[in-house]
Amino acid sequence: MISKNHPGLTGRQLAAARALVSLSQTELASQANISVPPLKRMEACQGKVSGYLNNILAVKEALEDHGIDFTNGDSPGVRLRNQS
Repeated sequence: MISKNHPGLTGRQLAAARALVSLSQTELASQANISVPPLKRMEACQGKVSGYLNNILAVKEALEDHGIDFTNGDSPGVRLRNQS
């Protein structure tokens, strides 16, 4: 399911990013062109997100389109880009 090109996101990062841009799971799933159950499974992951790589990347891209930056390193997190 996951390849070596996995973006290294965690379920908590995805859930936090979605909340930060005020999207429901249904809205985000629609924008990522996936169904809601895979998104729910991704967000529920403890640690690194599991799932099909194309679905993970689609969700990541949809969130980035809303101005989300994913931070990794020692302290994974999310932030909203300055929209000025």
